[in-house]
Amino acid sequence: MRRFLVMGWLAIGSTSAALAQSKPAPAPSAGVLPAAATVQIQGANGMPTAETPYTLYVSSESGNIVSHVEVSSAGWRLVRQVGVGTSMDVGGPHNVAISPNGKYWYVSLAHGTPFGSVAKYTTGRDSLVGKAQVGMFPTTVGLSPDGDWAFIPNSDFHGDRGHMNTVSVLYTPDMSAVAEVPVCDMPHGSRVSRRGATVYLACMMSDELVTMDASTFGVTGRVQVGSGHPMTMAAMDMADSAGGASSMGGMQMGGAPKAPGAASSTMAGQNPDCLTTYVSVAPSDTLVYMACNHSDEMQVRNARTLEIVKRVVTGKGAYNVEPSPDGRFVVVSNKKAQSVSIIDARTLTEVARVPTSKKVPHGIAFSPDHKYVFVTCESIGTDPGAVDAIDLMTFQRVGSLPIPLQPTGVAVWRGTGL
Repeated sequence: MRRFLVMGWLAIGSTSAALAQSKPAPAPSAGVLPAAATVQIQGANGMPTAETPYTLYVSSESGNIVSHVEVSSAGWRLVRQVGVGTSMDVGGPHNVAISPNGKYWYVSLAHGTPFGSVAKYTTGRDSLVGKAQVGMFPTTVGLSPDGDWAFIPNSDFHGDRGHMNTVSVLYTPDMSAVAEVPVCDMPHGSRVSRRGATVYLACMMSDELVTMDASTFGVTGRVQVGSGHPMTMAAMDMADSAGGASSMGGMQMGGAPKAPGAASSTMAGQNPDCLTTYVSVAPSDTLVYMACNHSDEMQVRNARTLEIVKRVVTGKGAYNVEPSPDGRFVVVSNKKAQSVSIIDARTLTEVARVPTSKKVPHGIAFSPDHKYVFVTCESIGTDPGAVDAIDLMTFQRVGSLPIPLQPTGVAVWRGTGL
């Protein structure tokens, strides 16, 4: 029997933000909303700039919008807000991703009755192309290198824990759902290897790194990254036959029973000690990086064997992790510490910890010219969220653009709508 965990998914590092969130405005209908005026930016140097213009897409989870922001030699400006839900309900746009060929962007819509969905839009004009139903509370959008396949973890934040949740596999040319694969308890992060052979999945409540074959959609490996309950098929069979979570499914690595609980739980013994929220792949395809929200670290693992290479201490509440495309840095958003950790990808040491403009940093994306990392910051109450621009030479925040209604996901497109 399911029970609702009131806004539990937002409580991972931001319980106060979720509870303090003011009542959202009426949800806008799908479509392109009127262009917004250029926003005056305050920062060390005012705003980020670019010789070759590019675009940020930012999803706002407490509204039905994705913001289209353009960066040019004149700075950055909010061009428009794209309505991505319906007028009847807040769709919960959680994550946004750009197709490798730059023609489309995708957004996961976490809220549904009961299922979520993924929508596909053209870049530039932001026109809706198609939409596919997925599972319960879809989170990240992991795209294959050719852009033909999307792997969507269904985190099922409102469900009882100790159950096997799924990953939806979409064929993006026609937005058809071709498979729903049971993987683990609360999968959240999804990334495909640069060569396109392997899908990596960060599983929050079972505290696992799971791999899938990107062509057969079969689970090929799993490794414990913390003391959550491992979700082997044998354990799930036992749980199903017993009508609940099995003792095997709730064992710690040391053998002591661990009761499955909500990701927002404060009860002793219920939360995994890593609580891995995100996974990403190094440009070399040799390493994967995992954010541990509870142990405040980034785990670095061998991409082939999944063995631990190094643990890097971050700020409190590590949440999102992304390597820069040029291979210089790995950036981690510290969701409980109002900061991001910038890590040297060669030495795997933290070289800077940069304060963010708002208390709850979330998503990460890099500029095409390698000058900036962009970080979304969630809203708290009536205070709007923001996207921060951090200079990767000086490690200073150079600008902060207000974005309403809980900005979470962010992605960069190399073109503009001009």
